[in-house]
Amino acid sequence: MAGEMTLRVITPEAIVLDVRTTSVRLPGVDGSIGILPHHAPMVAAIDTGLLRYRQGTSEGVLFVSNGFAQVRGDLVRVVCEAGEKPEEIDEQRAKESERRARERLASRGKVAAGDPVDILRAEMALRRALMRQQVLGYGSRVRGVR
Repeated sequence: MAGEMTLRVITPEAIVLDVRTTSVRLPGVDGSIGILPHHAPMVAAIDTGLLRYRQGTSEGVLFVSNGFAQVRGDLVRVVCEAGEKPEEIDEQRAKESERRARERLASRGKVAAGDPVDILRAEMALRRALMRQQVLGYGSRVRGVR
């Protein structure tokens, strides 16, 4: 169809998503990126966050983490470290990851000249945990998309 494009999300483990869609919103490194059919060719860096897509009147959401997106013709290809549908996310595990990351960040003041690498890793872990929980919340409101 003229008003659709293929969205393909690829991780090192699998093709997570391969659907026809009418629009895509990606978490770009420099901000949110919206893509509609007939978009100009492009390559963009993807940050950790929510990838949203529409199929007609239905919406879908996916957690994605660090990678890139390529738009070429009627194909939007997203290659990323992680891609998870709401039903694949373990809520308890995400909450436990958040708790551990917050503990590491809270204890950084107790360590003289804390290791900047550990602080950065804890901040990134916290962000991933919060984004996964956001996908769970968003996914429970979204209906009709496989």
